[in-house]
Amino acid sequence: MMMQFNGFNQQGLTFLQDVRIQNSKEWFEEHRHIYDDEILTPFRALVTDLTQCMMLIDPEFETRPSIGKTLSRIHRDTRFSHDKSRYRSHMWLTFKRHSKDWKDAPVYFFEIAPDFYRYGLGYYSASRQTMDVLRLLMRTEPKDFLAVAKCSKPPFELVGESYKRPLIKEQDASIANWYNRKSFAVMHTSQEMEMVFNDGLVSQLEKGFKQLAPLYHYLMRAEMIKRNPEE
Repeated sequence: MMMQFNGFNQQGLTFLQDVRIQNSKEWFEEHRHIYDDEILTPFRALVTDLTQCMMLIDPEFETRPSIGKTLSRIHRDTRFSHDKSRYRSHMWLTFKRHSKDWKDAPVYFFEIAPDFYRYGLGYYSASRQTMDVLRLLMRTEPKDFLAVAKCSKPPFELVGESYKRPLIKEQDASIANWYNRKSFAVMHTSQEMEMVFNDGLVSQLEKGFKQLAPLYHYLMRAEMIKRNPEE
């Protein structure tokens, strides 16, 4: 039987802090039991506790509480990176549909680090094609988009790099803030770590993820248009 999520603890956060400093295979293997018990185990329980809520948003979400499915790997792929650190000092979970390119798919996420946590919805790195479809929808149905965008109110904020020059001159500022992004996510970031130490985190994430559901379905509509442009 899967354990119920009862929170992370300081030992787990200290492990993430220490792995940032130590970052050797020998140190990691010596402390692997902390990673297994205080990071992986609560993350798996958190995914399990969130699954019912997330399936109501999209029954096609991947919900298996496994590394590579909903859970990130702590081992880094350093083959093409200047940073040769073996291990990450943060961990995250995602809820998304299966996609050949996960970087270009809308995804719900929760991430924890030694000194902050964040959660929200968006893209890791949306392709130009994806953003072009979204911009077309914004231009042709501005009222519908603005109605959806209201769900991104606090505690969430819109983040993502913008083009230096507006793509359309004299555009409504409320649309332009989204329209001119190269990619984007809507997220809440907090350094009040007490919240992650108890099961109240589940309710907080459920409330936030439900709040963002209209935006998720809007992004999925763009995804369907991108895949079937003639329909």
